[in-house]
Amino acid sequence: MKKKIFVLGFLIVLSICLELFLRMYFGFCDTVLVREDSEFEYIAQANQKRFRFRNHAIYNSFSMRSEEVDTSSIKILGFGDSIINGGVLTDQDSLATTILSDTLSKIYGTKIQFLNISAGSWGPDNCYAYLKKYGDFGAKSIFLFFSSHDAYDNMNFEKIVDNHSSFKSKQYSVAQYELVNRYLVNTIKRKLKKKSIETDNLGINKKKDNALFNTGFSSFLDYSKSKNIPVTIYLHADTKELKLESYNEQGQEIIKFANDNDIPIILDLENGLKLSDFRDYIHLNSNGQRKLANTITHYLKNNHY
Repeated sequence: MKKKIFVLGFLIVLSICLELFLRMYFGFCDTVLVREDSEFEYIAQANQKRFRFRNHAIYNSFSMRSEEVDTSSIKILGFGDSIINGGVLTDQDSLATTILSDTLSKIYGTKIQFLNISAGSWGPDNCYAYLKKYGDFGAKSIFLFFSSHDAYDNMNFEKIVDNHSSFKSKQYSVAQYELVNRYLVNTIKRKLKKKSIETDNLGINKKKDNALFNTGFSSFLDYSKSKNIPVTIYLHADTKELKLESYNEQGQEIIKFANDNDIPIILDLENGLKLSDFRDYIHLNSNGQRKLANTITHYLKNNHY
C-alpha cells in the first residue's frame, strides 16, 4: 500500500514538474493566437506578448508584429507572409523589421518604424485587404515581401483558424496535453501524409488550374500611384531556387510584372543569400533575417530615402 502511495505521489510530482518545465522553459500554453477576419481570412489577435520556444513575440493593437505605432515616427510598411513574420521560432529582436527599425533610426537620427504586417501564408491580396481596412498609417514607403508561390496564392476563405495546428484561437490549458495533441499527434499525421491537406487549405501549394495572378500586386500598384507612396517588391527564394540559382516560373511572372510596371524589385538571389541563412526549405533563421535587413538598409541608402 505504501509503495503504491509512493509511486502515485512520485508520478504527481513528476507531472507537476513537467508541466512547469514545459510552460516556463518552452512557453507551452502561450502560443500566438489567431482570429478569423471577413476581409483577409485571418490574422494574429491584437495586443499579444508571448514567450514560446525561448522566443518572444509581440503584436500591437493593429495585429502587427511590431511595437505600438508611434504617430510621431516615420513609418515604412512591410507586408508579407511567414517569411517576415518569422513565427514563434524567431525572436522579436531577431526579426528583420525590428532590426530595420533600430538601424534606420540610428542612421537617420529620428525614430523610424518598419512595421511588420504579416501572417503565415498570406498572399498579396490578404495584405492589400488589410491596407484597405486599416489604411497606410501615413507611411512614406511600402515593401512587399513574397516568394514565387505567392504569384497565385489567392484568398479562398476556407476555414483555417482552429482547423490547422498553427492557427489557434484559444490557448491550451494544460501544457502536457498541448505537447501530445498539437505536436505528437501531428507528427504521426504527417507521417501518414495528411500534411498535404493542411497546405492545400492554406493555398501554398503549386499553381492550380485556372488560377489567376494574384490581384494584390496590381492593387498595391494602383494604391501606390494614387497615394504617391513608393512600393517595392522583395522576392525571396526558397532553397530549391537557391540551388538552381534561378526563380521558378511563378517567380519569373512576379519579376515580369514588376518590370512591366516599373516597380522596383529586390531579388535576394542577387544579394548573397546562402543555405546557411535558412531554418527550413523556405524560412529564414536569425542570420537570414539580419541579412534581409541589411539588404533593405543598403537599398534605402542607395536610393536616397
